[in-house]
Amino acid sequence: MENWSVDQVCNWLRQRNLGELVPKFREEEVSGAALLALNDRMVQQLVKKIGHQAVLMDLINKYQQQKTGLESLTYCCETASPKHPEIISGKNLKSFFARYKTLQWTSSYALPDFPYDVKCILAEKKCPDHSMRIRIIEFLQADMTKYLEGSLYPNSQQYNIVVNALLQAYPFLDEDGNGFLLWKRALKDRFKYVRRPIEDDEQVLRNKCKFGHRRGQTRKSSCAENKPDDTQVQVEEELVHLEGSAMDVHIKWLKQEYMKTQRNWKEVDNRMNVTIEIRRKMISDKAPLKDILRLFPFLRCPYQLFREFQLLTHMDIYKKTVEILEIYSENILSLYAVRNNPINIMLQENLKRHTEEDILKYMKMTAACLLLPDVFGDDSSLFVAVNEEVKVMTPVLEVKNPFNVNSCEFALYVEREELAQLDDCTMALAALVAAFHVFDIPCPKRIHRTLNFLESLVFEVRSPASLP
Repeated sequence: MENWSVDQVCNWLRQRNLGELVPKFREEEVSGAALLALNDRMVQQLVKKIGHQAVLMDLINKYQQQKTGLESLTYCCETASPKHPEIISGKNLKSFFARYKTLQWTSSYALPDFPYDVKCILAEKKCPDHSMRIRIIEFLQADMTKYLEGSLYPNSQQYNIVVNALLQAYPFLDEDGNGFLLWKRALKDRFKYVRRPIEDDEQVLRNKCKFGHRRGQTRKSSCAENKPDDTQVQVEEELVHLEGSAMDVHIKWLKQEYMKTQRNWKEVDNRMNVTIEIRRKMISDKAPLKDILRLFPFLRCPYQLFREFQLLTHMDIYKKTVEILEIYSENILSLYAVRNNPINIMLQENLKRHTEEDILKYMKMTAACLLLPDVFGDDSSLFVAVNEEVKVMTPVLEVKNPFNVNSCEFALYVEREELAQLDDCTMALAALVAAFHVFDIPCPKRIHRTLNFLESLVFEVRSPASLP
């Protein structure tokens, strides 16, 4: 950080949600060395808001502490006594260098100098086409390899740092709030593509051999041999640190039981409990969703999705969703913001055709569920697709014939693939909220207020978000 330019300091501020401070820091020409030399009085003169002052001083202090800690660790490694060889050997030394490299990434990564044609597109804030996206990904992959000193195996945190830096510098690349997942997936796929034909790199060969490839064997296009591809390798890497054979037994049983029509739900619960550690590890490391579902297909069942949510949060999401819709549906339908909405008009037309109290209540709760994003001024296409094709990658509901009691259909989609069929609007809304938490998916900005309202009620916060 000491050698940072003013531009690098400004980029660092943006990455930590302090973008408001950038103009002042540019005006005062605050470089990395100047940033670390700031004292309380200087920060008060430079930054007006007390909250920003506190955050900035905390970040500076944490960096100084990390730097001091690294210097002391390095000193220990260099001067350790022969009486204590464990200080400079084995896992301790390996762990020290791993932490040191991660700290270097976190504190010093800056985007590469893109080629002229890429710069022009980015300067115009145009959404790049497919070929330009590939160009950007290629340069990011080459730059990461340089930072990794030639290694082709970044960890999840390093992927996150690079993609965050890209989207902080060029926010318009974050399409529909889904940009992070799309760019990260593209970057990981690029590394896989680069690794695939390599036969002379010791690290690549070691990993291929470890996870099912034979030394010197080329990738075959024929499907005669059922060899694991790179995606399967990634999944196996997640499994390797746990009880290999015992864990495999549980996973195979779950996959076989899922194919049955009569399932032993008690045993399913037990085995899902046993395997939760590996499942959460895979999800936190952003393993592809299709591979998580391949190993744990019961997450497609609404009951298990709700149960997983309860294991994580100690909250009954379905019960809470029923309470929310029963309490707020009438208020939602009476708001001026939704009075002329097509969903509300459709509801009023269908209410005239029925007199049964249960059916009328069901229709109103369904309409309230579908109208929530419109109430908060959010993008309803990121929440529900009514009689339309799903077009977004993040969790979204697909609803067909919402007010037809005999033919209405509800489904939850993630990454444009159907995850689960659902019985009604209550189960659908509960599944949507649960999916964001269970699969650790960032909430798109354009639907944030709606989900914040629901989550504040589910988690019983003291001052829940209210209807507009």
